[in-house]
Amino acid sequence: MDFSEIITLFNQGKGTAKSHMKNLIEMAAVDGNFDQVEFDLLKTIAKRNGITESQLKDIRTNPGGIKFEVPTDNKVKFGQMYDLVHMMTIDKDVHAEELKLCNLFAVKFGYQRDHIKELISTIQANIKNGQGQHETMKRAAMMIA
Repeated sequence: MDFSEIITLFNQGKGTAKSHMKNLIEMAAVDGNFDQVEFDLLKTIAKRNGITESQLKDIRTNPGGIKFEVPTDNKVKFGQMYDLVHMMTIDKDVHAEELKLCNLFAVKFGYQRDHIKELISTIQANIKNGQGQHETMKRAAMMIA
């Protein structure tokens, strides 16, 4: 792999991370109540993905400038799905619009429609039990294959 390929992969990763932040912002706002606990989770996930608070503010004020991207790596894709479910459930009140949006993201990510409800439930249960993405991915392996 030469230097230009590494730069391309890095830029794709940044694009996917920005797309993920936009998706999380949509999830947090879809119920009409973007509260502090959701914003704190968003900042934590942004930091983990190399997105600064300034970039996060730009994404939030100009979401149209961010193209939706589906990660090509299955672990990254599942991690984003996990984060979306976490954002949906962080305020302990799952709104119908949040669940619809979560289902839509699962479809866009290419998960099988007949497994999506179970996948979301599994992720929710694991989050409630304090299990992270890696443990949850192992538990959900049959649903995401």
